[in-house]
Amino acid sequence: MAQSAAPARPAIPAVAPISLKAIAPWALFVGVLMLVLLYFVGAEQGATSLIAGEDVHEWLHDGRHLLGFPCH
Repeated sequence: MAQSAAPARPAIPAVAPISLKAIAPWALFVGVLMLVLLYFVGAEQGATSLIAGEDVHEWLHDGRHLLGFPCH
């Protein structure tokens, strides 16, 4: 009886670990960006408004309702 040899699997290259020092600046940047986005979607209107007028409110109006923020 003939034995069939399984085909050799290609070697998976080793992935170098990413250090915390390399990730920390990007994590901080993304965190601050998310907080700014949350502010504009959730609070940029009325008494806490940093930008005068209703432009930001109108641009983000549907997103506010989608995320459950009341706006009127």
